[in-house]
Amino acid sequence: MIDEAIKALKNGEIILVYDSDDRESETDMIVAAEFMTTEHMTTIRKHAGGLVCMPISSENCDKLGLPFMVDILKEANTKYPVLKELYPDDIPYDAKSAFSITINHRDTYTGIPDDDRAKTERELALLCKEGKHSEFGKYFRAPGHVTLLRAEKDAILTREGHTELTIALLEMAGLEPVGICCEMIGDDGKAMPKSETEKYAKENNHVFISGDEIIKEYKEFKKN
Repeated sequence: MIDEAIKALKNGEIILVYDSDDRESETDMIVAAEFMTTEHMTTIRKHAGGLVCMPISSENCDKLGLPFMVDILKEANTKYPVLKELYPDDIPYDAKSAFSITINHRDTYTGIPDDDRAKTERELALLCKEGKHSEFGKYFRAPGHVTLLRAEKDAILTREGHTELTIALLEMAGLEPVGICCEMIGDDGKAMPKSETEKYAKENNHVFISGDEIIKEYKEFKKN
């Protein structure tokens, strides 16, 4: 299945990734950000429905100068004490949040329509791919409507969230390690069960893969 997932990502297709029963027990729609389109954004908004986020490799984040949001809270809590009280030290399934800042491309209007968000996502991936990290502030502004996630170094070898699963897949595919992920939410407003997301994948010709398989393959990939 890993070969099918990598092939689909290289073709610019959306795939479905289930993390594990021991973590969030959620399935995310995932796509390589360099291939992001308005149509992809519409599909993700309508058929996933969770928070659309943009995982970025730690290497790209370092070059862009992107911090974790928790680090911003630490730096600012002297002036704004409430930020210390808001620190996310009680996440039930993780030790640390991957959230960074939010952005819009400067050539968007409100930044929220599907074409605006797709442009922001695609253009940031291409900026990283072209090695133009120093021009980040020239083309993007913050805050915005695209939520950036900072992946841990070595992806899922240190953290097994959808952020790192996305980056691991993109690395194995030889694509720029900047992606899009979004949780699939059911009509009842809860995370869609694995059985339903597998059914959706089959009916809509999406590759479905589990986090366990990605982790296993990525460990072998890093050895070579």
